[in-house]
Amino acid sequence: MAHALSCGAATAVGIDLRQESGAYCFSRKVEAPSGVRFPGVVRARQLRGKGSKSKDIRCAMPSGNEHDGISTATASGSDHKKGGLRGKLNKVVLAYSGGLDTSVIVPWLRENYGCEVVCFTADVGQGAIEMEGLEKKAKASGASQLVVKDLKEEFVSEYIYPCLRAGAVYERKYLLGTSMARPVIAKAMVDVAKEVGADAVAHGCTGKGNDQVRFELTFYALNPELKVVAPWREWDITGREDAIEYAKKHDVPVPVSKKSIYSRDRNLWHLSHEGDILEDPANEPKEDMYMMSVAPENAPSKPEYLEIGIIAGVPVSINGRDLSPASLLAKLNEIGGKHGIGRIDMVENRLVGMKSRGVYETPGGTIMAAAVRELEALTLDRETMQWKDIIALKYAELVYAGRWFDPLRQSFDAFTEKITATTTGSVTLKLYKGSVNIASRKSPHSLYREDISSFENGEIYNQADAEGFIRLYGLPTRVRAMLEKGI
Repeated sequence: MAHALSCGAATAVGIDLRQESGAYCFSRKVEAPSGVRFPGVVRARQLRGKGSKSKDIRCAMPSGNEHDGISTATASGSDHKKGGLRGKLNKVVLAYSGGLDTSVIVPWLRENYGCEVVCFTADVGQGAIEMEGLEKKAKASGASQLVVKDLKEEFVSEYIYPCLRAGAVYERKYLLGTSMARPVIAKAMVDVAKEVGADAVAHGCTGKGNDQVRFELTFYALNPELKVVAPWREWDITGREDAIEYAKKHDVPVPVSKKSIYSRDRNLWHLSHEGDILEDPANEPKEDMYMMSVAPENAPSKPEYLEIGIIAGVPVSINGRDLSPASLLAKLNEIGGKHGIGRIDMVENRLVGMKSRGVYETPGGTIMAAAVRELEALTLDRETMQWKDIIALKYAELVYAGRWFDPLRQSFDAFTEKITATTTGSVTLKLYKGSVNIASRKSPHSLYREDISSFENGEIYNQADAEGFIRLYGLPTRVRAMLEKGI
């Protein structure tokens, strides 16, 4: 399910700039195009500045039946008051992608719950293509309002980086790209619901996947009073053809673009592929499926060296250049994709019980994970590293299962932040035809000492001491052997 949005139906006639709580707010007054009525005051509001983690643009939609040649299906006030076929809700915030499914959900919600529908889309780095034309689609489906938030920096710094610091990997391979994105989107939906006075939220996740759990556990954790509507668990629509028929019946424009044979989810961290030939684990993925990376055999013949600067367990720079979290990840995606880095093909155990097969492209994330893990080899002692690895398994499971706001995961964060406080330094990587190899690593907090590790005798380590250590360390083994031999 994609999450993107663009905004801007009306014509600006005046702009005023004021400062609100340390952030600059653009308040743009707009007027409706000729012949189109807007319900109430319309403003495009954008917050920027210190303490502002996201940009918020809100669009009011026309209440007429025609705008720019697009038929709209806005419900009347009397429709909202009398309720729908399944009950009555006042206002619902819908996780909106602009695809067929979520476009159909808009009129379905109005018809079945007699409610106003506010479409919400989060920009988590899925790309400009997925954000094109969403305003028109939302209008045509009958949405009363469209909200977009740029969550890329928040996504990387507050969701990806904690997982990276924890070393979280699900079932040995999966770097949790979709799992990390769902709670940041769902949290923003809860915020929007409060802003617009909604009493319910809705999503387009199917009843067979993990995402329904991830969205709803976040809703429960942050606002248990919100009602949750999951149309795929309620309606009679069973597939694409049914959805197209429903769309035509309710004057919702059907997307004319070619339907991808794969089910994909893209964000700044990764791109996942499922469905079609991938449903048979025996089938090799086709090369034309990949979108973020070249085939390793087609990557440059010359290796590229990359220095990753790390502070307290998270990357901060590339080749000495400091970058914001989102910018750094985007740059590593570009570099890694060019060298065929980060392709994963796996069969995983879904939370709902079934196995599924997916192919993931995570070029930048693979580079980040390799660099952080290698620096930890210098800065963490044996016992700490072992406990960190144990916790990483449970951490990944919690994130995969949608329990981002669980106190246990938050407690694990406190542990990993403490033990990685000294994981600071730099790692130089060698990228070559799909591989990431370590060229060098250094840290001011390194526990590695050449004067101790050298084969030459030194003042700190006396090789003769090893004999007594071995006799004591091996005593249980020796006693067991003595028992078996009757000694």
